[in-house]
Amino acid sequence: MTTPDRDLERDLGFLTNDVARLLRRGFDRRAQKLEITRAQWFVLAHLHRQDGRRQSALAEELDMELAPLGKLLERLEAGGWIRRDTDPNDRRATRVFKTNRIDPFVDTLRAEAEALYAEGFAGFDDGERSSVIELLFRLRVNLLNAEE
Repeated sequence: MTTPDRDLERDLGFLTNDVARLLRRGFDRRAQKLEITRAQWFVLAHLHRQDGRRQSALAEELDMELAPLGKLLERLEAGGWIRRDTDPNDRRATRVFKTNRIDPFVDTLRAEAEALYAEGFAGFDDGERSSVIELLFRLRVNLLNAEE
């Protein structure tokens, strides 16, 4: 017979939330060394992947409200990481662009992320690591499809 605590430890929602929380804490520790915040790190990573995003789309993808993202972008802009321009097709919208400062820094961010993942996957073989990632990817796709 299982105990309620044991069931919670194996609950998908609890596990994914707890793993995400622990990853965020790991990113926080590493970001502090790099003298940026985790939130700044994630903005830089998203812009590196897709530059010139509308600020509203970036907020949605980062699951942030527009006002806090605006403050975050102000700090990144002041630091020379990004620039913001009015969308030429919609003067009410703002597009966010990375500057040349991001590209060399992304390698550092990737190395820090890989070090964190190596800690998390300690004791896993390559096949197990690939399986975890593939299964989470498929779960994500199914959940995104269910939203449509």
